Amino acid sequence: MVKTVIDQLGNVHYFEKTPQRIISLVPSQTELLYDLGLEETLLGITKFCVHPPHFKATKTIVGGTKNIKIDVIKALQPDIIICNKEENTKELVVELRKICTVWVTNVEDYYSNLQMIRDFGNVFNKRTEASNLIAKIEHKYSDFQLFIKEKSVKKVAYFIWAKPFMVAGKNTYINEMLKMNHFQNIYQEKESRYPEIELKKIRLEGDPDIVFLSSEPFPFTDEHAFEIGIFTHHSKTVFVDGEMFSWHGSRIVKAFDYFKQIHSKI
Repeated sequence: MVKTVIDQLGNVHYFEKTPQRIISLVPSQTELLYDLGLEETLLGITKFCVHPPHFKATKTIVGGTKNIKIDVIKALQPDIIICNKEENTKELVVELRKICTVWVTNVEDYYSNLQMIRDFGNVFNKRTEASNLIAKIEHKYSDFQLFIKEKSVKKVAYFIWAKPFMVAGKNTYINEMLKMNHFQNIYQEKESRYPEIELKKIRLEGDPDIVFLSSEPFPFTDEHAFEIGIFTHHSKTVFVDGEMFSWHGSRIVKAFDYFKQIHSKI
């Protein structure tokens, strides 16, 4: 019996059997596939797929999220390649479709994250594992909602890059995580999803109470914190684990506890 499944971009996929040779080009989704019990069928990953750590030694590295080794992927003879709208380019997806089925996710908030997990459970015949994971996430989410309920809203800027300085903007998973934490992103109305900003204008554009410096994709230092702080009006600078704010999938289970820790620091 042929299984018909639609991905988060509306692409229709037909599976005569459950995919058994998987390549993941998205670090957070590699972690999710592992947590769903798909370690044995996951063959290839990117150099940025650092969770779980032992995958570096047991899986084939096929390149980065945007610069991949097509010949290496072909040699693995995959029957499905997992991509993401934000992480991987449209041109790359088109090229990969010449090899096999390409499943593209589009996770922008808490609910589309749950949908992705359900989809993976369906595609890979891991419905029970997906349901159990979703139940765990929803329990953590309910608990966090009680925790955050009385917290006042604080204005924030979430930096992801320096020279040029770039921040998280609207229609991003990061922005949704900030809103969940009662953090008002001063740059969420910018046209770009990850806009470049001028530090000298930071007060005029919102004057944040808190400046978050993400651990990825750029390694911020105390020098960067000092440079940014010069242009703010007594804002508090906090170095944060970027994976907790930007990795969708199963990472959110750990993220809720991490968010509580962040609030204890501010």
